[in-house]
Amino acid sequence: MTEIIDIHPHIIAPDPVRYPYAPLGGKRSDWSAERPFPISQYVAEMDAAGISAAAMVQSATTYGYDNSYVADCAMDYPDCIVGVFTVDIGAPDAVHTIEAWRKRGMAGLRLFGAGSTVQSTGEWMFAHETLPVWEHMAAIDMPVCIQTTKIGLPVVEDLLQRFPDVNIILDHLGRPDLSDGAPYANAAPLWQLARFANLFLKITPRTFDLTEKAPARPDSVFPKLVAEYGAERLAWGSNFPANNGSLKELVQQGHRCFVALSDRDRAAIWSGTARRLYPQLANVTLEALA
Repeated sequence: MTEIIDIHPHIIAPDPVRYPYAPLGGKRSDWSAERPFPISQYVAEMDAAGISAAAMVQSATTYGYDNSYVADCAMDYPDCIVGVFTVDIGAPDAVHTIEAWRKRGMAGLRLFGAGSTVQSTGEWMFAHETLPVWEHMAAIDMPVCIQTTKIGLPVVEDLLQRFPDVNIILDHLGRPDLSDGAPYANAAPLWQLARFANLFLKITPRTFDLTEKAPARPDSVFPKLVAEYGAERLAWGSNFPANNGSLKELVQQGHRCFVALSDRDRAAIWSGTARRLYPQLANVTLEALA
C-alpha cells in the first residue's frame, strides 16, 4: 500500500465567533467561504483517501496571523497532524511568537507573498527586522513554506542564497508556466532554482491541472521535475478544499499524473520527503486514525 502524507490541506472552523476571520490583505478567499471544511470532515476525507498524516496549513486568506484553529486541531490529533503557521516575521516579538505556536503542535512556518487575494513580490521577507526569524528557523531546523507566483521567485532566490541552512518549500511550484509544452522553457525560472539544495517543491492539484492542459503532459512534466530536483525534494499536498473534488479524487489525480515515475520516486513524493521536512510525523502509521 502506498503511504501518503498530505502537506498542504486547509481547514475552516465552523464557529466564526471563536475563530474570527481576519484575512491577510483584507479579502477572504472565495474557496474558504464556498467550501468551509472543518477538521472533523477533513479527518473523514483523510481516512477515505488512505492518508496517514498531514501538515495542516494555516489559511492566511481566512485567519491571517491567528493560527488558533490549526493549533487546536494539531493538539487534538497529535498522532497524525502537525500545523504550519503564519506570523508577522517583521514584528519585534516574532521569535517569541513562533516559539509559542511551536508549543502548540506547529512544525512549519508559512509566508504568504502572492496568491489569490494578495499580490506582492515579497521583498518584506528579507527586510532587516526579519533576520532574527530566519536565524531562528535555521537553529530549530523548521521549514519555511512560501506561497508566491513568478513575481516573487527573485525574492525566493535571494532567500535561498542568504539562508542556506533553512529549508524552503515553494507552494504549488510557484505556479510555473507550462503552456509551451516540453521541454518547458517558459518555466526556466523554476529550473534555475534547482541548484539550491535547500529548496523543496510542493506538488498540488494546481500543478496537476497545469500538466493536464495540452501541450503540457504529466508524463513529461513530472519526470523533468525529478530530473531537475530529485524526488527527495518533491512532496505532495492536496490543497483541499481550495481545489474542487473530494480528497480521494485529488489523490487519484496524483496517481494518474505520477504514472511515468518509478516506484521509488513516487514513494518519496507521496510521503518520504514529507517525513524529512516534518520529522514530527516520522512515527505515524496508516493506523493512526483507527
